[in-house]
Amino acid sequence: MKKKLLGCKAVFQALTSLALVFSIGVQAADLAEIEKRGALKIATEDDYAPFNFITDGKPDGFHKDVLDELKTYTNKFKLEQSILPWTGLLASVSAGQYDVAITGALVTDDRLKVFDFVAPVASAQHFYVKRAGDNSIKSVADLNGKTMGVQAGSALLARLPELEAMLAKTGGKLGEVVEYQSYPEAYADLANGRLDYVVNAVISVNDLVKARPGVFEKGQAVSGNGFVGWPVPKNNPALLKFLNGFVKHLKDTGKLKALQMKWFGETFDHLPDEAITTDTQFHQLAGLK
Repeated sequence: MKKKLLGCKAVFQALTSLALVFSIGVQAADLAEIEKRGALKIATEDDYAPFNFITDGKPDGFHKDVLDELKTYTNKFKLEQSILPWTGLLASVSAGQYDVAITGALVTDDRLKVFDFVAPVASAQHFYVKRAGDNSIKSVADLNGKTMGVQAGSALLARLPELEAMLAKTGGKLGEVVEYQSYPEAYADLANGRLDYVVNAVISVNDLVKARPGVFEKGQAVSGNGFVGWPVPKNNPALLKFLNGFVKHLKDTGKLKALQMKWFGETFDHLPDEAITTDTQFHQLAGLK
């Protein structure tokens, strides 16, 4: 697999990973302390539609609606939301500055070293997206040897071996992998023919194709299951249990399904009900070997 790196996202990812590792020993607040202080400190971001974005200067998206539901779910504390850039968001939560990140974070092995994840609220299975009308790609097998774009440092890179295995079963192989600082850059190169396809999580692919249906087309899955969940620093079991109860409430009332359809255009009916706390558990749920 030949790889080319465009931009400096990998540097940010490396620095963020170091920050996470060095902050493992910091004890974040568990539920009793949060109730005593009277506020749950929540970190979100503002540039990851449809999960979190800004409309007319105010937070919008799936998680804006989720936080509205959380406000009515509990009267034990108020919610203090801080909007941070993604590059430092998880490190800030792991360092104890915030109690939880309520954003579109993907569950990964590396993140599970530092965080426990609340029961998933969406799928993060990976799909390929191609130029609309490109008949040279009709299935995963047609990706053989073609040039792929992906964001540098993203969680998707760790699961490319799954696509390699899919291609190997048809006698194919993964072609050149070009890493970009951001997905908009990758999509621009896909549109102008510099790439053959781009790999991203299903919700981002759906959002792209919905916004530009004459330019891009959704392909097939190129990974097993993946999950979007909210990271909570480890050693905070009461907070994890409380937030897991909140997700169960959203499921039991039908509100999670309604919000998924509103913001993602589809529902995810077979998500795990339990929090994800170990890489072994994650691998079993995701179908990873």
